[in-house]
Amino acid sequence: MIEHINQLGANPPVPGPAPTPTTPVVWALNTTIHTVGGHHVTDAHTILDANENERATRFHTPGLTHRYTTSHLALRTILALYLNQPAHTIQLTREDCPCCGQPHGRPNLPGNPLHFSLSHSGDHAYIALATTPVGIDIEEHPTPQTINDVLHLLHPTETQELTTLPTHERTTALARCWARKEACLKATGTGLANGLTHPYVSTHPTPPTIPGYHLTDLPTPPHHQAALATLTHTTRTDNT
Repeated sequence: MIEHINQLGANPPVPGPAPTPTTPVVWALNTTIHTVGGHHVTDAHTILDANENERATRFHTPGLTHRYTTSHLALRTILALYLNQPAHTIQLTREDCPCCGQPHGRPNLPGNPLHFSLSHSGDHAYIALATTPVGIDIEEHPTPQTINDVLHLLHPTETQELTTLPTHERTTALARCWARKEACLKATGTGLANGLTHPYVSTHPTPPTIPGYHLTDLPTPPHHQAALATLTHTTRTDNT
């Protein structure tokens, strides 16, 4: 499904094949850089919209502000590449949530068939583009305390899988499971509204077959796990 992950750095990106119904496009970014796709981060406020700029001011440390800003600058740079329009003119909105009907569901481009998803963790961000609803997630390996905190929130089979693993293998397995789960929930647009029990995504190295989804793991930097999920049809609004 994903044969290559494109790397976005300081230079303007070179367009490659557009996403197809069977092959999404994924871009990766190190969020510590100061020039993203030809745009300096200090000029990001002229490219991001009012909501993005306002949200960037909410972070309490410069490092978190920089990560958020570079991630969203990268998103607009990549979307501009495939939409063939200036990055600052792209209108980003959200669909209605399938759980409550409020406008905080999947992010979207009004009137455009291109779907996208953004995730950032630590110093890394991943962006996915697809022709069907898509979710992408990258996760740093958790601490042992985090594992203990979330074990009871997962699908019972996932919890059982984790508890039977040697302690030193659990961080990778939980990160793998969490990335898959988040990717699926982003694709449906429900997020964490209905909890983390469903769908069952497994902690094992190979993702399971999940009705309604196409789920795949992605290569990552050390101490991270990532996954990509697309919906196999666009009418799905539950997360069972």
